[in-house]
Formats: sequence, structure tokens, C-alpha cells
Amino acid sequence: MIQPQTLLNVADNSGARKLMCIRVIGAASNQRYARIGDVIVAVIKDAVPQMPLERSEVIRAVIVRTCKEFKCEDGIIIRYDDNAAVIIDQKGNPKGTRVFGAIAEELRELNFTKIVSLAPEVL
Repeated sequence: MIQPQTLLNVADNSGARKLMCIRVIGAASNQRYARIGDVIVAVIKDAVPQMPLERSEVIRAVIVRTCKEFKCEDGIIIRYDDNAAVIIDQKGNPKGTRVFGAIAEELRELNFTKIVSLAPEVL
């Protein structure tokens, strides 16, 4: 579960390395936690030099991995080693051209098919 002030790894090659969540965007205006597939507003805490994204830039990202386990519809419980997100634009398309690490199958149902197609492994 991701809440404001949570640090996340970036799972794409957009140029950012670390993000800090500053707001959870959800159906409810007072949604406290973000889970896999939720969109957050985040600030870049660490970035690769000479890339388009810079430190302290406010961006949108979608959560792709969380340390908190979640239960799939078929009953399987999945837990990841880190909290990670993919940086997206206003339309929901990823800014990077590659996605690193395993991605949950639930992102396909939430219309993030471009992220799922870039991922090397879908669980």
C-alpha cells in the first residue's frame, strides 16, 4: 500500500530513479492508499543526469509493484520485493520505452496495455 511520502523505485527507462508519492489519485477524493494499478502524483527524488526528466519535477505514475501482498481473482497471492511505479503522461501512456521487472496482470484490465506490452514478464 502506497501513501503520501512513500519512496518508490522507477520501473522504466524514463530517466528517473526514485519517486516520492505526494498524492493518491483515485475514485474517492480522500483515498488514502494506492494499490497496484492506481495512479499517483509523485515528485522525482533522484534522476539520471542528461535526461529529459529532472529532479524535483512533479509527474504522474502508475503503481506496478508493491511490497504489500495482493490477492488475484484466481486466488493466488503475489508479493513483490519493492515498491515500483512507471511514469506516465496525462493520457496514460508510459514516458519510457522499456519497463523493467515483473508486472501484474491486473494492469491489462485497467487499460494500461502499453505498459503490459513493454514488460518482460507478466504475473
